[in-house]
Amino acid sequence: MRVLTIINEADAGPGVFLDALSGTGAMVDTWLPPEQAEPPAPVGAYDAILGFGGSANPDQDREHPWLTAEKRLLAEALRERVPMLGVCLGAELIAAAEGAGVRRIPRPEIGWYDVTLTAAGLADPVLGPVGRSFSALEWHSYEAVLPARATALARSDSSLQAYRIGGRAWGIQFHAEVTSADFHHWLDTYTSFDEDAIKAGIDVDAIATATDERIEAWNDVGRGICERFLQVASHP
Repeated sequence: MRVLTIINEADAGPGVFLDALSGTGAMVDTWLPPEQAEPPAPVGAYDAILGFGGSANPDQDREHPWLTAEKRLLAEALRERVPMLGVCLGAELIAAAEGAGVRRIPRPEIGWYDVTLTAAGLADPVLGPVGRSFSALEWHSYEAVLPARATALARSDSSLQAYRIGGRAWGIQFHAEVTSADFHHWLDTYTSFDEDAIKAGIDVDAIATATDERIEAWNDVGRGICERFLQVASHP
């Protein structure tokens, strides 16, 4: 199995998803769109694609021209039905590549938020085993508009949290992949990259404490999500 990981920032990579990838023995390629014009191989060479987050917003193509190239690759992957799982910005970009819009939510979700699966989500092979409702670790001020041919899998009070396009592409808004070290780094440095978080006046200490208490169990959830996605991807 050959998997492409799309990393938009150094501190927003695969995290605990690497554990699931290691368990499959997959050959893993990495593409950093801000630094590389093209991935290591054409889309058709991959059995699965994992796309991750970053501080860029999905509609900032002018400020970050590499977003256009990434959306173009994701659109090609959708046409070729390459299995994909996008996280946060990655989920927003898959939706945009499918032709859906993206929009700001009323208030950023940063920290732990309740997420509830829809009926379709409970029956979904990737997300269903997580359970009807759970507390998810978040960091976003945008959401994807549900694409026309997509199925909503999960929602929070403020936003769409997960969707599936056909049976081959998933987007999740919550950070199922993130490690404790990376999330704490975001908290330590957010004033340098996230104006929305500054305006929202996030309580860094409270978020950090909750994360320390919950991250180990949350990482197990994340590994499970990635493992199940890879299982689906391995069966054309």
